[in-house]
Amino acid sequence: MKKIYFVLVFTFFNLLTSNAQVVGTEVGDIAPEIDLPDTKGNNVLLSSLRGELVLVDFWASWCGPSIKEQPELIKLYNTYPDKFSIYSVSMDTKKPLWLAAIAKQKLPWTQVSDLKYWKSPVVGDYMLQSVPLNFLIDKNGIIMAKNIHGNALNEMVKSLLTPQ
Repeated sequence: MKKIYFVLVFTFFNLLTSNAQVVGTEVGDIAPEIDLPDTKGNNVLLSSLRGELVLVDFWASWCGPSIKEQPELIKLYNTYPDKFSIYSVSMDTKKPLWLAAIAKQKLPWTQVSDLKYWKSPVVGDYMLQSVPLNFLIDKNGIIMAKNIHGNALNEMVKSLLTPQ
């Protein structure tokens, strides 16, 4: 009986002190994989961008705040062309509107969508409730920040990419 009690207590404390990373959407978690088609229909894995800092940006052509944010993202993207990528996930359901928004804003980075809107599996994986929403992911796929915009995003990217 004592042996069983000891094993249970040991297991309990081991679970409490375990710091193993998990796939999830909180800072410190491993970002869930995304595998969606780009504008040409070719699937692009989020993990294919490992090795650099990546902003996973959920947006839509009909979302005013998403569109308003694009010029700042373009500046940030152009500031760190070899160290920083953006992986945009559109929540659009109409491909012509999605493609028109990309062309109008001249968005140069990876654009993906399955055009299923809220029925996409990515919505559940990232617990998406509204757009814009983003996740800043380090070179190892670890979430560094969540829903970070404007100057806070610029400063964090700068701090992560500027040698100390």
